[in-house]
Amino acid sequence: MAKDFPLFVPSSTFTDDTVLTVAVASAIREGAGFGASIRRWGRRYPNAGYGGWFRRWLFREDAAPYNSFGNGSAMRVAAIGWAFDDLDVALREAAKSAEVTHNHPEGIKGAQAVAAAVLAGRMGQTKDRMAALLSDRFGYDCSMELSVLQRRGEFDVTCQGTVPAAAVAFLQSTSFEDAVRNAVSFGGDADTLACIAGAMAEAHYGGVPAEIQVEVLRRLDDRLRAEVVAFAQRYGVPLAGDVDGNTGER
Repeated sequence: MAKDFPLFVPSSTFTDDTVLTVAVASAIREGAGFGASIRRWGRRYPNAGYGGWFRRWLFREDAAPYNSFGNGSAMRVAAIGWAFDDLDVALREAAKSAEVTHNHPEGIKGAQAVAAAVLAGRMGQTKDRMAALLSDRFGYDCSMELSVLQRRGEFDVTCQGTVPAAAVAFLQSTSFEDAVRNAVSFGGDADTLACIAGAMAEAHYGGVPAEIQVEVLRRLDDRLRAEVVAFAQRYGVPLAGDVDGNTGER
């Protein structure tokens, strides 16, 4: 798939990746349990595009984790890399956020890897150091070429398939926007690939460009937008524009 697509179109909207990332951020900011927060936020947006197993868990109070190694645990974890400065603490919290649903070892590892990469990026680690972290600590091969992943175009919803591909999209990028375009160009589960690649890129490149923030935040409803702004203010995530969430618009 080509990279020269419109980044935003009139029908662009948020998906389950956004809702559940906000849910994890909200749990951290409020000191709530991850499972309770994910259920609360997920139920507010029942048509956000959840997978079947997650949907069943979401709407049953007594539902147990379902031993998943799907990429849902990795797509929602970025806030942990911003909220905690110690790697061991971040890994522990990432595991806790994952295991409420994705308690398979690969599901937990995927979440931990993304949180660790976000933390490393915002701490100023180079891409080489971030790649080494993902390879040495988590066993992910981040040496694949963009062109190979673009030709493959497969719909892989596992952590072990998604996290290294998203990392490649980031590691071989020149900017935040380029990382997102790389991820989308792989096809398949494009919103989750871009979510993870974008999380790593945001941390490494020092934030999301203001013009992209404006377009993203205006596509959120007031409740989602308010939580994004509140978390950013609390934990030092770069936020462009006015602190009321208008991102410079008057």
